[in-house]
Amino acid sequence: MKNDIHPQNYRPVVFQDASSNAQFIIGSTVATDQTVELDGVTYPLYIVEISSDSHPFYTGNQTTLDRAGRVDRFKKRSAARASKK
Repeated sequence: MKNDIHPQNYRPVVFQDASSNAQFIIGSTVATDQTVELDGVTYPLYIVEISSDSHPFYTGNQTTLDRAGRVDRFKKRSAARASKK
């Protein structure tokens, strides 16, 4: 392997799925302020909304994960339009 080809901040990072709380340790340069202790070692923590542990393609389950409230706003607009007709 060649020396000095990775950026200086390349390190193991824990990626945590927000919906299933699954954790993956992956080498990354992602910027994060949070940390987590895993197996006695402190790692930087980065929270993702969806991963292979919760994605419908990999799990076979069709669920709606909407942390920003987009589905609720869409349903509210649809109901308002239907009531005007």
